[in-house]
Amino acid sequence: MSSERSAVMTAGDQLARAREAFAGARRIVVKAGSSSLTTPLGTIDADRVDALVDVLAARRAAGGEIVFVSSGAIAAGLGPLGLARRPSDLALQQAAASVGQGLLIARYTSSFARYGLTVGQVLLTPTDMIRRAQHRNAQRTLDQLLALGIVPIVNENDTVATDEIRFGDNDRLAALVAHLTRADALLLLSDVDALYTGDPRRPGARRVEQVREPADLEGIRLGGPNQARKVGTGGMITKIEAARIAGVPVVLTNAASAAHALAGEPVGTFFHPSRESRMSTRHLWLAHATTGQGRIILDAGAVEAVVKRRKSLLPAGVTGVQGDFAAGDPVDLCGVDGRVVARGLVNYDAGEIPDLMGRSTRWLARELGPEYQREIIHRDDLVILDV
Repeated sequence: MSSERSAVMTAGDQLARAREAFAGARRIVVKAGSSSLTTPLGTIDADRVDALVDVLAARRAAGGEIVFVSSGAIAAGLGPLGLARRPSDLALQQAAASVGQGLLIARYTSSFARYGLTVGQVLLTPTDMIRRAQHRNAQRTLDQLLALGIVPIVNENDTVATDEIRFGDNDRLAALVAHLTRADALLLLSDVDALYTGDPRRPGARRVEQVREPADLEGIRLGGPNQARKVGTGGMITKIEAARIAGVPVVLTNAASAAHALAGEPVGTFFHPSRESRMSTRHLWLAHATTGQGRIILDAGAVEAVVKRRKSLLPAGVTGVQGDFAAGDPVDLCGVDGRVVARGLVNYDAGEIPDLMGRSTRWLARELGPEYQREIIHRDDLVILDV
């Protein structure tokens, strides 16, 4: 047997063992998108919901713990509001979510009750991930629900989320929930059965069996039928990103293959945990689920201090500020060339920073008061981006 063939078989054996471990996961987060749960007209598809609940209930009966991240609130509200497609207006999206969330949780309550299981609704906002007290409270709530034998149904709180600060899609939310709940695995259910090298409807597209590192994604053309229905916000790109930050083994497949994936069978695409996923939940949120509300320009010394030495951003290293933001907002940190190097939660309003630039914190405390002897952004609230 050639060394090349031996290496291929070894990789296959490793994948088989990884899938076997996935099948044995004690606590698993399962995420289903809007298109897996609703009809094209925007109403909840009771048969699809029941079929998926059948699979999740079987996992529970086998001794596993399930945290179910469910999209579909906005989509479920479209029909009752007489809307043909997902609206672009934020207020109308929130109205649809308000109507649809109740319908969605009622459907799950009824479906899980067929197996004697009780569900609990958990609506999260990004603040619940980033603020320590709320993070701990969300974690305690989910832990308690699981300890009581309840199936948590998690969704973003679309009725109050804003464009500026939101998860953006439930793929990333599911990845962060995997961190929050210390899950052992994540199952992402899409309306295509795997990641393909191209549009699976066209000849020549091949299923990607596993992703071990970013190089495995080179040359893949994203798109396909999962982009066709306009009831959700995710796509294959967000699913890949979710798998990259989940911190646990991830299988991407469709709802029809959920039982096979949970059994460790060779369906879908298997994503091995990445090194980036070792970041904390709040830093992952900062990097992947926020948009900078403005920019702070740093001199070369400050860039080195923040990026290389992982220091806090002090006023002395700031040379400019762009945008209109408030204390506590996420902002991008840029070098003098405009390249974004980090993102963090700022301690000052945009209008305050020009008077602080180039000053030491000691000078600021002496001249302006002790409340100004603090960082522009503390290192605990900073995440370094790809540079």
